Amino acid sequence: MIKYIYQYPEWPNFRWDEKAIAAIFGEVRHLQGKLTGQMSALGFSLQKEASLNTLTLDVLKSSEIEGEKLNYNEVRSSIARRLGMDVAGLIPVGRDVEGVVEMMLDATQNYLQPLTEERLFSWYSALFPTGRSGMYKIDVGRYRTGKMQIVSGAMGKEKVHYEAPAPQLVEKEMNLFLDWVNTDTRTDAVLKAGIAHFWFIIIHPFDDGNGRMARSISDLLLARADGSPVRFYSMSNQLLAERKGYYETLQRVQYSSGDITEWMEWFLYCLKHTLLDTENTLRHILHKAEFWKIHSDTPLNNRQRLMLNRLLDGFDGKLKSSKWAKIAKCSQDTALRDIQDLIDKGILKKEEAGGRSTNYELHDETEI
Repeated sequence: MIKYIYQYPEWPNFRWDEKAIAAIFGEVRHLQGKLTGQMSALGFSLQKEASLNTLTLDVLKSSEIEGEKLNYNEVRSSIARRLGMDVAGLIPVGRDVEGVVEMMLDATQNYLQPLTEERLFSWYSALFPTGRSGMYKIDVGRYRTGKMQIVSGAMGKEKVHYEAPAPQLVEKEMNLFLDWVNTDTRTDAVLKAGIAHFWFIIIHPFDDGNGRMARSISDLLLARADGSPVRFYSMSNQLLAERKGYYETLQRVQYSSGDITEWMEWFLYCLKHTLLDTENTLRHILHKAEFWKIHSDTPLNNRQRLMLNRLLDGFDGKLKSSKWAKIAKCSQDTALRDIQDLIDKGILKKEEAGGRSTNYELHDETEI
């Protein structure tokens, strides 16, 4: 009979091959140090801009892994407000977005605070403010009281991929987990982030939201590893890109007798790719800063500043005068005047690929 990792007597005394992970662990720590140095060289405002971009990405991608697509502008607005940032174009935000943002910011901004049962319950309540997950009522503010299986397939032909510990064991398992998170000082914080992610997923203590909470716990421990609440990289973005490998690795290691080397290697490689990708984000932020430095004395109205920031942040789709009018809340004629003024100033240009309607883009000299 096949057993799950928590059914072996060694549980939860995880082990891994230090030699197998030594090289990739060293690379990760080197990249973290390099990135911290690059970010510390930025001015305070650019650091906050980088952190806002990263936190927004983290919330969006962590939810997308679970098949939930949140509105980018709502997420960005919610984070900016909570961080006290004066960002143009803030919009009203729904409860679903506020809850995810609240959990993630508590994890990263209050990373030195102990991870307690009460704190996890507050995250869970924030994730599901209505006490429902889709059509189903769930127990908010407590651990699950029912059996937890991960299944796929049509009704009657389900395939069970994993069955978590029985509900009567959950509180005991979580007490062990939380005690380790808060008291273990021997394990490097980066390695702790990987172990905690796996351990929490294996327990699967809640009716729903376990993946997002596991990623928030990883974020908390990575913030401890960095010694800073300012986030410059998002593992959730990379986890989404490597989702297939993520689930396949978890599924294989869940049958281990306690050796989690394969998971630790995978986690560290994912973190390495995250840090390398962040270097591209840094270049983007520096380009944006350079753009505004060049145009610091250029006369621009608030609508133009709003739309230029949208373009510099990566505009979704093609920019047309109708989109400008809708986003900037102005008439079509006003939008066309704004656009023509930016063309005259050499900031915007008409897209070369013509068509039935005119599209606009940043001029080559200012493109990101």
